Formats: sequence, structure tokens, C-alpha cells
Amino acid sequence: MTTRHLIQKDTPTHRLESLGRVIPPVLRRAGPAACFAADEFFSARISNPETRRAYARAVGWFLEFCEREDVELARVTPGLAGRFIRSLPVAPATKNQALAAMRNFFGTLVERHVVLLNPFQSVRGIKHNPLDGKTPELTVSQARMLLASFDLSTHVGRRDRALFGTMITTGCRVGALARLRVGDLSDTSHGRVFRFREKNGKERDIPVRSDLDGWLEEYMQADVFTSAPPDSPLWLYGNRWGALKSRALRPPGIRALLKRRLKAAGLPANLTPHSFRVMVVTALLEQAVPVEEVQRLVGHSHPSTTQLYDRRTRRITRSIVERIPV
Repeated sequence: MTTRHLIQKDTPTHRLESLGRVIPPVLRRAGPAACFAADEFFSARISNPETRRAYARAVGWFLEFCEREDVELARVTPGLAGRFIRSLPVAPATKNQALAAMRNFFGTLVERHVVLLNPFQSVRGIKHNPLDGKTPELTVSQARMLLASFDLSTHVGRRDRALFGTMITTGCRVGALARLRVGDLSDTSHGRVFRFREKNGKERDIPVRSDLDGWLEEYMQADVFTSAPPDSPLWLYGNRWGALKSRALRPPGIRALLKRRLKAAGLPANLTPHSFRVMVVTALLEQAVPVEEVQRLVGHSHPSTTQLYDRRTRRITRSIVERIPV
């Protein structure tokens, strides 16, 4: 469910301006203070667009749940809140994310005197201890196959080589990749660097590898980049004839593009943009690069998070299997 599902179609006179959609009936019935709190929560309190989409999805699920259960917001109990979280047909991590969203959302409702207490505050999270991480790994050979599969006679093909080459050589998050602007690629005395704008307002400079530098040059020779201002998006949509449009690629578009490119290259369909980060972390640790340096490259706050991306300990070799006595 996406952000647009948070607001269901109703009368056009009642709108939630922060999302530009009609207010859900259960929220509107809670009164003007509830609508004000919802607008404040999504438009003022959440700055990260990915977090906003994820929280809007969770709140949308809950508002639909309230409609099915015929429960108004002021009558939501901790027991009902717990049942909602447990009923979600999603992974434990996503349930915990939904719980965080609902705690924050109802916290705003409490502050605006829509409800008396926060029913989600006493709901316990789902036990979830991912020792290894579940993101599927992209291997180095698969990354090379992907890069070799693009038709470089078109602007779109050159774009895809530069785009996925950036993911392969920097390990950046897809959100930070999509936020890149032309001005975020700058020259220094040591060569060109990317300035990535990460979560929580963090900015990081990562050097552009020499081969990627050439790929970016070929991509940006397209006419659409002629006299492009620094705040122009770096990654652009393309059409079926291989030409570029002036519209920016967003994270959902990048994910969909990856799925199409994986299928065309004959690679596993379960790979995701995060799989590139797994490849980068594993490949560097295999070369004995200190985990602290890898952590700084991929922008993790703690080395333990970086180690979740390390797939070396998960590989079971055929020689081990053959040694099992039967």
C-alpha cells in the first residue's frame, strides 16, 4: 500500500493538504483537531520522504482496520492496537516499523487532544534478531554481467551503466542515489566526488572511481544536460527509444528499472538495490579492509550494522557438504 492509499476518495471538500488527498472518514469523524494533527505529523514532523511513505502506509493500514472493526480513534484500546500489529501480513521488521509509525502518529493525536492516551505505547514489538540479514547477495560476477548487458548505443543504456555503476562502486542507498543532483558531482584536487545526502540530514563525500568517471561523462553528454543548473536531477527517466526525459528517477522507478534489467540480463529476480550494498560490504571485507572503513563508506552508524551485510559466514561450500558422513 502506498501513500495514496492513506486517503480514500470521499467528498472533494475535505482534503488533507499535506498529502493532497481526501481525508479518510474515520479521521474526519474524529474532528478538526485530528485532521490538523495528521497534517502536522506527515508534513512537519517527518522530513525523510522514504520514512513518510512507510509511515503513511502503516497509518493507512490502521485506518482501514478501524473502518472494518467499526472503531473510532478515541476508542482504540491497547488490546485493539496489539491485535492490529499482530494481524499485519508482513515480516517482523515491517511490523515493528508499523508499530513505530503508530506510536508517533498517536503521540501527535495525544498532543492535539484528539485522544486521551496513546494505545500503542504499551504494545510490545515483535521479537526480531536478524543475525545475518536477509537481503539477497549480488555477487561480483553478477554485477559484471549486469553492467555488460546494457545497450550503450542509447542514452538510456549509458544512463543505466552509470547509475548501477554508482551503486556498485559506492554502496549508496537507493534514496541517496535518487537525490543526487548535477551539482552533487564536483571536481576536487584529488578527482571528482559525489556528495550524497543520506538519512537524518547527513552528507557524505565519496570519490568517483576512474571507470565510473568515464561512464558518467558519456551519460552526461546527452543534450538534456546542456546548461543544466546544479539543482537539476542527475538521473532521468528515458523513453522506449532510448532518449532521456527531463523527469527525475525516484526510488520506486529505480527499483522497477532494476527488475527489468535483471530480467533482461538473466539474473535472479529477487535482487534489490540493497543487494548492491551487500556486495560492496562483503567484497571489501574479503580483501581485509577494516570494518570501520567499510562502515564509513556505506554510511552506517555502528559496525554491527555493517556486519549484517557480510555474507562470508553464510556461504556453505560443497566441500563441507561432501564431508557429512552418511
